Amino acid sequence: MQFIEMSGKALQRVVSDDELHPNELVQLGVTDESVVRVNRQGDIELRRSDRWDVIGGLLGNFAERIKKETGLDWL
Repeated sequence: MQFIEMSGKALQRVVSDDELHPNELVQLGVTDESVVRVNRQGDIELRRSDRWDVIGGLLGNFAERIKKETGLDWL
């Protein structure tokens, strides 16, 4: 599976209001320093100390938003 990794801070800039509210991200454990990744289907995963947890998903033109924010492309 292909992912683009980013910080929690970058994720907060990418997420739109109809996907996850910033307060929801905080409740799920996302901080500015968190490591998160998004797959091509838009699933958001948060890196925990011993595993990755799916915490939500992105909709619409998320691929373009992620590429613009991170400067990265799918591998």
